Amino acid sequence: MSDIQSSLTGNSRVTDCSNNLDGLAGVVILAGGASRRMGTAKAMLTLPSGEQLLDYHVRHASKLRVPALIADNRRGFQTGLDVHSEKPNAPVIHITDYGADLDSNEHDEQIKTGGALVAIESALQTLNDLNGLKDSGVSKNVQASWLLVISCDSLIPATDLWQKLQCEISLAADKKVICLKDDSHLYPLLGLYQLSIERDLKNYIDSGQRRVMQFIQPLVQAVPFSKEWQNLTNFNTPEDFKQACAALPK
Repeated sequence: MSDIQSSLTGNSRVTDCSNNLDGLAGVVILAGGASRRMGTAKAMLTLPSGEQLLDYHVRHASKLRVPALIADNRRGFQTGLDVHSEKPNAPVIHITDYGADLDSNEHDEQIKTGGALVAIESALQTLNDLNGLKDSGVSKNVQASWLLVISCDSLIPATDLWQKLQCEISLAADKKVICLKDDSHLYPLLGLYQLSIERDLKNYIDSGQRRVMQFIQPLVQAVPFSKEWQNLTNFNTPEDFKQACAALPK
């Protein structure tokens, strides 16, 4: 258990559950946002250690020994990690947002994004394909499989996020999305999504909808977390990022 995880107190519900990977199908790192207020792509931000943020998330995700999917909105971000040789059973895969216009000019100065849901949909499709579940309908195996979503406006390691959220799976048997919350906000881009929602999500997107909260509202189980994690999330400006870095465990 990490230092962050062991320090969770207050409103958080900490249970003594082991870091069982049986239900985890993969991790998607959301790295394709426009990052206008940050002034540069969040995925390429440099931590005090000298490591780039995308490398930080890929490194932690690879420890979970499941595919790590990079959804970077076709921006071509590369990692500096030799994760392929170190973790041959945990591939790193770049994925294209669902419904992306492949004929658009990749060099447009204005970064266009369809939002987080099109990236999550692509990740769900990719994992269903990898698991041989495409067009097979909902099965017991699908119901037991989860996609871990982690956004590049957070410094919470994928390992710690999985450790926290997996404890809630058995307590939220009728829910298909499990995500963090604080006193006033949900964090739907720090959460678990059942692979079985892929078809419903595709239909939602195909109908022209993109709002995350509207889609997850009837599906979600919220998991409170303490200020130790809150200080590591939701950075949108250089000052926010500086404060998040200062909150990292020493």
